[in-house]
Amino acid sequence: MSMRFNKLSPLLVAGALLGFMLVPGNTARAASAETYEQLNLFGDIFERVRNDHVVEAKDGDLIEAAINGMLSSLDPHSSYMNADAYREMQVQTHGEFGGLGIEVTMENGVVKVVTPIDDTPAAKAGIQTGDYITHLDGKQVMGMLLRDAVELMRGPVNTTIKLSVVREGKTEPFDVVLKRAVITVQSVRTQREKEVAYIRVTAFNEHTNDSLVENLTKLKKEIGANFQGVILDLRNNPGGLLDQAIAVSDTFLERGEIVSTRGRTADDIQRFSATKGDLTDGKPVIVIINGGSASASEIVAGALQDHRRGIILGTTSFGKGSVQTIIPLGGKGALRMTTARYYTPSGRSIQATGIEPDIKVEQAKLEVVEPQRFRSEAELPSHLEGTVKKPVDDKPVSKDVPPVPDKTPGKAAPDAAVSPAKASPDAPNADYQLSYALDLLRGMSLMAQRAVN
Repeated sequence: MSMRFNKLSPLLVAGALLGFMLVPGNTARAASAETYEQLNLFGDIFERVRNDHVVEAKDGDLIEAAINGMLSSLDPHSSYMNADAYREMQVQTHGEFGGLGIEVTMENGVVKVVTPIDDTPAAKAGIQTGDYITHLDGKQVMGMLLRDAVELMRGPVNTTIKLSVVREGKTEPFDVVLKRAVITVQSVRTQREKEVAYIRVTAFNEHTNDSLVENLTKLKKEIGANFQGVILDLRNNPGGLLDQAIAVSDTFLERGEIVSTRGRTADDIQRFSATKGDLTDGKPVIVIINGGSASASEIVAGALQDHRRGIILGTTSFGKGSVQTIIPLGGKGALRMTTARYYTPSGRSIQATGIEPDIKVEQAKLEVVEPQRFRSEAELPSHLEGTVKKPVDDKPVSKDVPPVPDKTPGKAAPDAAVSPAKASPDAPNADYQLSYALDLLRGMSLMAQRAVN
């Protein structure tokens, strides 16, 4: 299935990364005399601080802090991004960058490898989880901020960088020269759960819907005629691009409004609707959410819930129902400002309330509980003896017949390997919400089959 949504400007975003309508030629309100007096007051205070504070501060830092103070007083999502922060935001939303393919953190003043990403320069060169990177092209990492080290590791495709690596078990550091390549952030992960397609979406970047459509199409083909439906896992997904949230919703909808945005004035309303074509052909969809599901995730969950296209399962979502606009500032970073609220198809604003699941299921750790000891009939004095009914064919029952595998939905057969994504409710560290969703979907599929037959 090709993406049926006419792509919005990639600058319009809803979520933690977000927002963006370019607004050239805005008509400013006329400033009053009182406003100019307040600006003069700001100038006086700025001069006092820069000249008399006990610690000398850079002028740029003072102004940036003042701008952020003004914006943060409006709402939690309005802020100023300097040039470095703006570039990082663009990388996150684009989902591609020139780099090495390692997830890193900072530990004891040096860069520590969390994990190399499969099929990237770092993985091919043998970089391992737990490696420490002490130098980048000869520059000592100690004393750098993590973002500065990451910026050095990123760069134009096909350029090289030398990493100095310390590995546990090796007495001497060693150098690795890597050539940067295009690194694509994988925001969609899929897995087959018997006859169910499990789809995990971690963020909404420019590649999310294309990846979802490609992977779901493959899973459907692999499962074949027994395809039962989709588990869409949006837990801990902070949001992302609005056009991708709309496109993902459209993948499961045949018609109707997906979301609307409403700004400061009555005329500032936009509506976005689905186009014909449901990639699942009407099969059941269960969406799992939790308190970490925000913004674009809530748009998808709200659209499928209002159209009764999917069952929302889990716990109440975060409740970020606003849209941010990013206004580039000519090479000096960008202004991120909240300019609209979004509404689900039924007209709900979920701002500060969130999406309430249709079925509330808390995440839980299941443990085996010692069964309570009850007396049985056989232990009662003077109990009647039971009678044994012979099989109809009068053949003796062999004690060597192997036990019938448990076919209860959601449980693996006795010899099946259980992975984290499809752990059965009997596994000690089971994903209870996912197990619940799988059992529910399989039950819905079974009922639908019985209704047809």
